[in-house]
Amino acid sequence: MLGYKVVVAGATGSVGREMLTILDERQFPVDEVVVLASRRSLGTEVSFGDQTLRTQDIAQFEWSGFDIALFAIGSQPTSIYAPKAAAAGCVVIDNSSLYRYDPRIPLIVPEVNPKAIVDYSNENIVANPNCSTAQMMLALKPLHDHVRIKRVVVSTYQSTSGAGKDGMDELWDQTKAHFGVIDDVPAKKFQKEIAFNVIPQIGDFMEDGTCQEEWKMVVETKKILGSEIKVTATCVRVPVFVGHSEAINVEFENFLDEGEAREILRQAPGVIVIDKREPGGYVTPKECVGDYATFISRIRQDSTVENGLNLWCVADNLRKGAALNAVQIAELLGREVIKKG
Repeated sequence: MLGYKVVVAGATGSVGREMLTILDERQFPVDEVVVLASRRSLGTEVSFGDQTLRTQDIAQFEWSGFDIALFAIGSQPTSIYAPKAAAAGCVVIDNSSLYRYDPRIPLIVPEVNPKAIVDYSNENIVANPNCSTAQMMLALKPLHDHVRIKRVVVSTYQSTSGAGKDGMDELWDQTKAHFGVIDDVPAKKFQKEIAFNVIPQIGDFMEDGTCQEEWKMVVETKKILGSEIKVTATCVRVPVFVGHSEAINVEFENFLDEGEAREILRQAPGVIVIDKREPGGYVTPKECVGDYATFISRIRQDSTVENGLNLWCVADNLRKGAALNAVQIAELLGREVIKKG
């Protein structure tokens, strides 16, 4: 079987580097990998397995002849370069929010809605969901297939890596400043100091008081799982480097026993259930770093609503929330669409 010619755009960022790592770890069949960055990062070296690759200028890149491009460059540059790549016959898998809400472009979590991949041909573009949405979909879809979901209430505890390297650096520097190692570091990436604090705002405020991250979770859940599901979210930034956590309350159309829910989730692809009712019998974000799985814990009935269930959901946001999901979409494209050899 022949391999694919793959482009990673934004290869010097946290997600781009993770994409390269996962392509190698999962032995994605490649004949050639090219790494792209903006002009200011031109020539930066990044690792792909035992190879060292030097970044090329995305503005000068010729896309024709390449099969798949993984984009991790943000919405504004994506709006410039994704159409160019797609027009040249290179399928774009985009990690930004630019195309997620376009009805012509599939929004894919491979374990959840793989059949939607056929719509990639509408624009030669596939959208990767928001990191907090992606892990929640793995928890909800197997339950929704068994007993229809009516309503979801989710509170997130999102790590600073969700805001990129600058977010992680700000937490690190403010932590050092707290102990007098360096001078005070004012909030720059976040709205308030993140060290030893939590910030109930991710993204800008909208007219109804919702923040953008909360709006994304609502709209993306409806696009992936079903428009009839009611969703409300509160998204919070916490002083964690990597790993997003979510407290999810689900109301079903009919009763679902917690024990049955536990067994359904144990059988679900991409999910690991660790749920012991004892001190420490659950997974925290620190423990999920570097893992492919989405971890579910604290599964229990909610007796305050009819047919309610609570659960705790944790995943490495740089992996399942971004890079891993993108590579899995590439694998899905390879199996279902872009046949080689």
